[in-house]
Amino acid sequence: MPKRARELTALDVKRITRPGRYAVGNISGLLLVVKGTGSRSWILRTMVGNKRRNIGLGGYPEVTLAKACEKAREIKDQIKWKGIDPVEQRKVRRMALMASQNGRMTFAEAARRTHEKKMSEFKNQKHGKDWINSVERYAFPVIGQVAVEDVDLAHIQKILDPIWTDKTETATRLRQRLEQILNWATISEYRKGENPARWKNHLDAIFAKPSKLKNVEHFKALPWKEINSFVVDLRQREGMAARCLEFIILTACRSGEARFAVWDEIDLSNKVWTIPAERMKTAKEHRVPLTDDAIHLLGKLPRFEGGNYLFTAPRGGPLSDMALSMLCRRMKIEATPHGFRSTFRDWCAEVTSYPREVAEQALAHTIPSAVEAAYRRGDLFNKRVKLMEAWTDFVNKPVGEKATVTPIRKGAQI
Repeated sequence: MPKRARELTALDVKRITRPGRYAVGNISGLLLVVKGTGSRSWILRTMVGNKRRNIGLGGYPEVTLAKACEKAREIKDQIKWKGIDPVEQRKVRRMALMASQNGRMTFAEAARRTHEKKMSEFKNQKHGKDWINSVERYAFPVIGQVAVEDVDLAHIQKILDPIWTDKTETATRLRQRLEQILNWATISEYRKGENPARWKNHLDAIFAKPSKLKNVEHFKALPWKEINSFVVDLRQREGMAARCLEFIILTACRSGEARFAVWDEIDLSNKVWTIPAERMKTAKEHRVPLTDDAIHLLGKLPRFEGGNYLFTAPRGGPLSDMALSMLCRRMKIEATPHGFRSTFRDWCAEVTSYPREVAEQALAHTIPSAVEAAYRRGDLFNKRVKLMEAWTDFVNKPVGEKATVTPIRKGAQI
């Protein structure tokens, strides 16, 4: 007959402080474990089927000797009479609790989790903030505290109905973001079933097609025939905004590309401005040929110690977009800074014989055809040099005077 350990009293347990394992004696397999840190806890060592289990019963003194004995007896009874494995049972309960908690995640939390995952996709912080701001503004008041698993079609309609007609572009982007959030929740197993924010064969049966509601509002552009008189007036104006707008016209670039341009991107000797991929809408590096007029403009710009921007704001840093917009207003033209790209594109189509792809490459537009994009690897730089020289020549000559425009003939090498 195996030797039975002496039964410990509550006072004995209190006095034990030396690290080790101490058999309680009251219940076979019940041990008091004392660690080097001084912490004490209860463990029941017992067989469950053919497996040896160490089952934790809690820490001392929160769990007293009497309570530890009571728990140990209950577990032994479950094992002996009900065939229950307490360790596996705990795992099942813990997983059920986690599933319950996961299933009740709010839409607001799901939105923020989705936003965190997508942050690396945004080109800058502003785009990232715009993404979550629209969701917070329009969706959170309606379903922010609703469990993401409970979001249904009625919720989506309640969010989109007030803005679908009056703020169509905003509503369209918001719907896409709602769909992305709910997709994330489904993949992450926080909800099940179809996505109520999907468009095809679902919301398209409820809401009018965005393109049918209103025409796309294009940026207001100056007619190409008026570009010379405008540039003559522009060159008479002082200030960094005027020089920046002139540079935008001469290069046909986007406002942000010019405003955030730095001297490190300019190669004056080779007459090239290389815009890095992270600042391009297409997320690809873009080389811009610089004409003599553009080089002359850059040569007259002031350089500030410690500053690297081409066009610096009065208080330092890059020039603001509003500075350019206000300049256009003061000059009393019905055009935006971005609209001069349309002026350039209209001139290409109406006046020159340059192929469409050369003009589109000058504007750094994406190639809509995936097949064409796969085969076209170059950037047509040499052809664009000729195009921008012709454009500058046209800008400098009043309409009526013959500008030098080089047509591209079949078989010509440029």
